[in-house]
Amino acid sequence: MHVRELGTAQGIDLDADAPVALASVVKIVVAVAFARAVTAGVIDPRERVRVPAALQIGGTGTAGCDDPVEMSLRDLALFMMSMSDNAATDVIYERVGNSAIEGVLADLGLERTRVLGDMGYCARSVVTELGLDSANDLDSKMAAAGEAVWGLSLIDPERANSSTARDVGLLLEAIWDDRAGTPQACSLVRSLMSHQITGHRLASGFPDGVVVASKTGTLPAVRNEAGVVAYPDGRRYAAAVFTRAASLSDRQPAIDSAIGTAAALAVRHLRELSRGN
Repeated sequence: MHVRELGTAQGIDLDADAPVALASVVKIVVAVAFARAVTAGVIDPRERVRVPAALQIGGTGTAGCDDPVEMSLRDLALFMMSMSDNAATDVIYERVGNSAIEGVLADLGLERTRVLGDMGYCARSVVTELGLDSANDLDSKMAAAGEAVWGLSLIDPERANSSTARDVGLLLEAIWDDRAGTPQACSLVRSLMSHQITGHRLASGFPDGVVVASKTGTLPAVRNEAGVVAYPDGRRYAAAVFTRAASLSDRQPAIDSAIGTAAALAVRHLRELSRGN
């Protein structure tokens, strides 16, 4: 965990430099690359594209649709960040390209962050490692694979899209401080993250009136969330919380709520520290 008040040196860390599997938290990096391309005029966000049928292998958003879907690139980016649509992510990822993704990491000095590929890359690795016939309905196939899932590269920080809580916190700070791109690009990413539909992890630790803009990440035994918590008094806190369960159970409500609890306790302590000063 890494929690820091923006604009200050005050923070709380717990194993913040330990490697972690990013899961869909990696989509924050993709969103920054997309926003940079949009504000540079390289990508027209209004351009309508058809989501390839090959990407509709199950999951939320367009990834789970049975019929052809055509949307604007900016709406696909919204689906990527709000509901973690993997198909939308891969359309955006292909459009911005690997070099733009790597450019974000290099420009922001995120030396502990590694992006090996998009969601399709991750799915193909599972197909190969489990000896499956296809990636269709992949979640069900992984559930049926049982203990073999523990050996997947998908959840191994040494072989997956990976980072550290500290690096992700630095990424969040750069987005909120307008250093991850132009002010317009950073504003776009903040807007995309403000539409997160999942409220039972990070946001669950904070009362009404506290605004949370974030991105979740979920894999077998992995539940993450990273975002910025903004209080009515104007103080903001970057929070990156990564977890790994001892069970492959699909439902882990205690871990989900622990993400919010841990972040809230850290933020509360930081706010009390400042009052004391």
